[in-house]
Amino acid sequence: MKTLIASLLLMAGLFGAGQARAAIDVYTFDSDAQEQTFRELTKELRCPKCQNQDIADSNAGLAKDLRDKTYQMVRDGKSKEEVVDYMVARYGNFILYDPPLMASTLILWLGPLLVIVIGTATVVVRSRRRVPATEQRPEPTLSPEEQARLAALLKEEEKQ
Repeated sequence: MKTLIASLLLMAGLFGAGQARAAIDVYTFDSDAQEQTFRELTKELRCPKCQNQDIADSNAGLAKDLRDKTYQMVRDGKSKEEVVDYMVARYGNFILYDPPLMASTLILWLGPLLVIVIGTATVVVRSRRRVPATEQRPEPTLSPEEQARLAALLKEEEKQ
């Protein structure tokens, strides 16, 4: 029984190792400069499917296609700017982790600051508008009949 379990575990490990090995991309370059450019680009470009991973770390099929296209363009002698321009033209500024400051991305840059300023202004205005509790409610005045009634009720309570 133990040998059967050991055999199954060994087969599962070999199967898993084969899958892990298949996910590793191997790229060869003509120079170290090309390899460095490729590595920088794959770290700077965001996977459109994963949205929070760069294409170097993503296992999505689209990320692999983007790595292959980046590799092809770098091997063809394209500059870093040309590769980025191609990817932006195809996928938009979303593919960049650090989108450029433009009218369309202004909300991304100024949004958090705007929220903080509006929140602080709201807190300041509301705190200054507060009126002390003594000024909020004027003292009620009782008519002579009400004062007499109140005095009578207090005397009755004292008797009990």
